Amino acid sequence: MADKKAIILFSNEIAFDTNSKLGKKAATFANADITGLEPLIASYAKKVENAQNAIEAIENGEVCVYTDDSNIDIILDAVDRRTLVVVISNTGVAFWGHGVNGKVGAIARAINAQDIYVTIASITDLEITSECTGAILYQMLKDPNLKIAEINKLKEAIARMESVIARDNREPWEKHDCA
Repeated sequence: MADKKAIILFSNEIAFDTNSKLGKKAATFANADITGLEPLIASYAKKVENAQNAIEAIENGEVCVYTDDSNIDIILDAVDRRTLVVVISNTGVAFWGHGVNGKVGAIARAINAQDIYVTIASITDLEITSECTGAILYQMLKDPNLKIAEINKLKEAIARMESVIARDNREPWEKHDCA
């Protein structure tokens, strides 16, 4: 599904307190080693200067963008339901939006840069390289079988299309059962 998008924010000014909009609806990982994450993200995401440019890039068709801006409220108000927002700071990592179960709250699992990279790529349907050794963070997903469910929906859609095509390819005298 090409319409999935991600905005990634690198900011040490953001705290994941439960009173903020992000803290109430995000899955957070406090035990995160983000060493080497920015080069991984840069391999498939476009860097933009600020939050407003990130929103514009997503609206213009970019699949994945990242910024060092900390205006999280602007982004959370502007993105649609098909956008994943990932906030990375020295206090942890928060996932919000598409595919994320915001009700899980804080997750005690230790994660690393590879895990974050693979999870973002998996949710947004970006290519995961063979060198990547991370694991998808299933604990925070709405549906751990997200990809299988999407494949099944696509198979059902193809079956419906094939039946319509088969119906339309009949001869005109076969289309009516009035014989």
